[in-house]
Amino acid sequence: MGIGSVMGKDETMKKSSLHLLDGRVKLVILILITVYAVYTSQIIVLALMELYLLILVFLSHISFKTVLKRVMLLLPFGGLIVILQPFIHPGAVMYTFPFGLNVTYEGLILGILLLFRLIVSLTAIVLLSSISPMQEVVQSFRKLGMPNEFAMIFSLMIRFIFLFYDELQRIRNAQKTRNFHIFNKKSAYMWKMKQIGYTIMMMFLKAYEQGEKVYFSMLSRGYSDNSNLYNDTKRLSIRDYSFVAITLLWIIGLEITHYFLVI
Repeated sequence: MGIGSVMGKDETMKKSSLHLLDGRVKLVILILITVYAVYTSQIIVLALMELYLLILVFLSHISFKTVLKRVMLLLPFGGLIVILQPFIHPGAVMYTFPFGLNVTYEGLILGILLLFRLIVSLTAIVLLSSISPMQEVVQSFRKLGMPNEFAMIFSLMIRFIFLFYDELQRIRNAQKTRNFHIFNKKSAYMWKMKQIGYTIMMMFLKAYEQGEKVYFSMLSRGYSDNSNLYNDTKRLSIRDYSFVAITLLWIIGLEITHYFLVI
């Protein structure tokens, strides 16, 4: 069972105008939207940017349910910072809780602003990952000037992460046949911790062994510090330029809206 079965149907294999865009364009637009989401301080502007991303999701024929699930899966990684803002940011006190916890108006507004920024950024990341195969993302980074060493490490990581996930699944299936389940309340706690430790140690050993095999295989095929990775010379199409132009016009329009809101 591969990682694709866990994430559901592979959205990157669908056909739409967004899927056919050049990988460099997708990557640059993602960075541009993320930077603008961090830059702007108007919630209404962030809401309109999220609307634009949802339109792109619709045009890419990706399920809104799938996007929502992936955003909610990633949201807790930055959600803690959002939750803490009303309690730690100084300002006018709105509510007082036991143990001296105060909710400030400025902290609440900042927390809502950070939440919108986080949602916009995560939606952009999920959209990119849904319309771009992982290998295409690696190639796009290389074409945009990523150092050769980082590109090689990134490429190998993408290629073998699925292999190690499948290996972990085989180890877990073997443990289940021996009646081991991490959430089984009847099992002794220390015994479960020992089994988890064995699993982590086994994964490290397998990763080391696989790394040795891959490295010696690369050396036997002429790999050295001066080896260069192949980059195809695909030129940007009218579709790519049009998508960049539309996105830039949308951001400029939002910035003009931001200007009038401030006035």
